[in-house]
Amino acid sequence: MPFNQNRPKQNLTTGRKHFAVLLDPDNLTEASCLHLIALSETHAVDFFFVGGSLITSQNQSGLIRLLKQHSSVPVILFPSSSQHIDTQADGILLLSLISGRNPDFLIGQHVISAPTLKASGLQVYPTGYMLIDTGRQTTASYMSGTAPIPYDKPAIAASTAMAGELLGLQYIFLDGGSGAMQPVSAEMVAAVRQAVELPIIVGGGIDTTQKAAAILNAGADVVVVGNHIEKNPGFLAEVSSLVASYNVALDVHR
Repeated sequence: MPFNQNRPKQNLTTGRKHFAVLLDPDNLTEASCLHLIALSETHAVDFFFVGGSLITSQNQSGLIRLLKQHSSVPVILFPSSSQHIDTQADGILLLSLISGRNPDFLIGQHVISAPTLKASGLQVYPTGYMLIDTGRQTTASYMSGTAPIPYDKPAIAASTAMAGELLGLQYIFLDGGSGAMQPVSAEMVAAVRQAVELPIIVGGGIDTTQKAAAILNAGADVVVVGNHIEKNPGFLAEVSSLVASYNVALDVHR
């Protein structure tokens, strides 16, 4: 097994809805991070995703150290390249950008990082990453040099996710990107849900509980919020309560 046996494995899905907070090292200070950690102690968060499409600061290592010192919430890397692997974390989303045609983000970065990941002890989550057009060009699409899937083409998204499942990927991540003008549509999430049996992660543009609820109703297993929580930390409590209400209805517990 490639994983450190002393590090407990964390499943991204366990038959219920999950809430992940995306933390961008470029956008957080120690004080703002500690505030989010304090909120997560009273309003349950399932995962902290750490990363960004363009990390220009040296804050990632310190941010992860702070999370591990002050919180028991699993820390999952959300890397933009092989340079952003940090063994302090609990796991890593090994993203294959299946919505694009850039070989560097389909397999190239993976080849570079494979020896490090194999020896790291990090739990690896092989993830089909799909960028969705949500109204403006995102850093992720610009940096990867790929076009996102059109917002109103759920059939393309469904076929892309299906291909990822057939290739053996274990998760599908539909992402509108940081600062998206609108979230991934419920119709697209529902189409992907019907096409694959894999857990579905959805993020980008979720700035109201109504938008989060629409995505959860459409079949998302993990809802990811980052940008809006950075601006409005109280939104963390709102989404946490929403996800908890779904799990009560599903008769499952955190």
